[in-house]
Amino acid sequence: MTDNAQPTPPHPVAPPEAPAPDSVPPAPDFTPLPAPPRDRRVLRAVLRWTAAVVVFAAVGTGTAYGIVSQERTDVPGLSTLSDGRWDYPKLTKPVLPAGAPLPFDQTNPAEIHYADLEQLLLPAPAGSTPDPALRGERGRVPFDRFTGQYVSDERDSLLEHLTESRARHVVARGWTMPDGTSARIFLLRFHTSAIAGDFFDTQMGGSPDTTLQPNGVEEMSSYDDAYDVKAKVTSTERYVYDEAAPRGPVHVRHAYITAGDTVAFVVFSRKGEVPRVPFHQTVVLQNQLLG
Repeated sequence: MTDNAQPTPPHPVAPPEAPAPDSVPPAPDFTPLPAPPRDRRVLRAVLRWTAAVVVFAAVGTGTAYGIVSQERTDVPGLSTLSDGRWDYPKLTKPVLPAGAPLPFDQTNPAEIHYADLEQLLLPAPAGSTPDPALRGERGRVPFDRFTGQYVSDERDSLLEHLTESRARHVVARGWTMPDGTSARIFLLRFHTSAIAGDFFDTQMGGSPDTTLQPNGVEEMSSYDDAYDVKAKVTSTERYVYDEAAPRGPVHVRHAYITAGDTVAFVVFSRKGEVPRVPFHQTVVLQNQLLG
């Protein structure tokens, strides 16, 4: 071989063939495998509980006191849309102060309503005209506005017992409807349910012959047998009356509700006859707000 001789190039070597797609080894995968079905159920449950916690946290420091939404067909004893019910707004119970128990909770033996009493007062229905005599600040009125609902010879004794019982305050709301029906609601708050119950038993009574006589009642009131016995609210009592015949020119219906530390008085009056349906409706709704 001479110096000018060129070396023989090596035979070209073909690059290795790429493996078939099916034979490519999988790349390492560090993503977690999906959980089996039962784990997904657990995850959904956790998410639901998380959502619930978020909802409760959104309430803030207050305690939700529940919501009352009374549809027209839900009032016990009333079932049609044209039976004369009044158009009340949707009812919502107020939020309690932070840490305050519900009135009938086991941790609240005095059965105190910690919500502002005026927020537990039934609002007036659509189409009504407010009673200016019951437009107190925050719904609060003097005790004589309540005692003034009864015949004159009952008022002094009733006011004295309110003072002796150390009633805290009274809130009221009244209105008149286009048909002339006058409606008035009073809520009396005491320091405990025992004091409220004693006041009701000794002053209001539980039978027609021992109850105080509201203004306009000619003779006496009797139990309203038409009031639906299914219209009950747990831990409360209601006493519903209708003026007995013979009546004078004004017809009177009235009711009492005892609910823990609070006694409610609902009274309707009208020349001729007080319509039964809206009266019962009003008693049911006010009872629910206090229950």
